[in-house]
Amino acid sequence: MTKPVFILNGPNLNLLGKREPEIYGSETLADVEASCVRLAEELGLTVRFHQSNAEFQIIDWIHEAREEACGLIINPAAFTHTSIAILDALKACAFPIFEVHISNIHKREAFRHHSYVSTCADGIVAGFGTQGYEMALRRMATSVDAETI
Repeated sequence: MTKPVFILNGPNLNLLGKREPEIYGSETLADVEASCVRLAEELGLTVRFHQSNAEFQIIDWIHEAREEACGLIINPAAFTHTSIAILDALKACAFPIFEVHISNIHKREAFRHHSYVSTCADGIVAGFGTQGYEMALRRMATSVDAETI
């Protein structure tokens, strides 16, 4: 049985497609999940896709991923700029971690320019819309050790 790639999404991403479509586009999170599942299948991977507005839930999923996953893709959303707790949980992981942002956080408000997650991410994708998830998943497929999946 193959170990999955966990794809974790932070606060307000459940509103994707409804909230600020001029920034985040019109695709829903369900659309993103469906495209990730399809691509993972093509790449010989499986995914576990989650979203929460609660920091503790994301941390719990990271802890779960430590035991069950071969890699992790995370869009921490607003927790990117505030959560040392998520950073600490990610630091305990011994597999590839990729950070995804739908918008280019560096073109936005100054407070969005800093990411705690970036300090432990193996790669960062920002500003490519929801295609960033697919980019990260393609990179994950070449990053994970064949023995771990």
